[in-house]
Amino acid sequence: MRYNGVESRLVRVSPDVFVSFMTDRPQHIDHLLSDWPFSAGQILVRQIQGNDGRELLQMRVDMGIIQIEISNRPDGFQPEGFDTYYDYLASLSFAEAEAFQLDDERCAEIDREFYQFYHRRICWLTLKRYTEAARDAKHTLALMDFSSAYSPDPEWASLHEQYRPFVMFHKIQALALIELEETVPEGAILVIDEGLKDLEEVFEKHDASEHYDDDAFVIKLRDMRESVKEHYELGPTLTEQLAEAIAAEQFELAAELRDRIDHPGGT
Repeated sequence: MRYNGVESRLVRVSPDVFVSFMTDRPQHIDHLLSDWPFSAGQILVRQIQGNDGRELLQMRVDMGIIQIEISNRPDGFQPEGFDTYYDYLASLSFAEAEAFQLDDERCAEIDREFYQFYHRRICWLTLKRYTEAARDAKHTLALMDFSSAYSPDPEWASLHEQYRPFVMFHKIQALALIELEETVPEGAILVIDEGLKDLEEVFEKHDASEHYDDDAFVIKLRDMRESVKEHYELGPTLTEQLAEAIAAEQFELAAELRDRIDHPGGT
């Protein structure tokens, strides 16, 4: 038989399963692997075009190459016609209402989508495509919220929840870097400050507040914040000024600063 002008043959590997082998072209990818060597400890990502001209991402991994679509699901699959499996499940949960459940098959598909979006998010960050990285991080967090809300097994939910600070760190980092790309360092500081508050709430929710200050992602965000302030020679923020005013018992100034925080842009 021929497919798109290429001769192929079908081989039965079980009573109900056939595998198609293209006979007019090699099945190996030796040349791709040799032209792009793997390097342990280094994230190797590139942007290419497919045969139809569409933009694609590739990540070099040990013993192979992962090819990734740039929008919707990274594998290009549309579950039941939806852009992502999360979109499909969200629609299904609305339609089925209280009857909606996550069975083993649905949980496995959620796991796949988490895994796929992780790889693409790493690609975007490596390529400094921060808008796309933030978009994929938001999708992952939304899927995490959904899967935790409907989880049939607390242990399964916790397997994903343990990575929430990691995904949040990527989102906060990407959003702050977007502000810096637009030369708005004050915006980057605001993003980091709001992100740190969100992270603190996560630690409080899981009764882990005592670990917040020592968390690696919290430390990295605080270091990033100080680096931005130092590089752009920024003075103390309104929140920092408020804390200093309260500590110095300058209550009139504190009231004025609090009003400016509560009503930004006011006169």
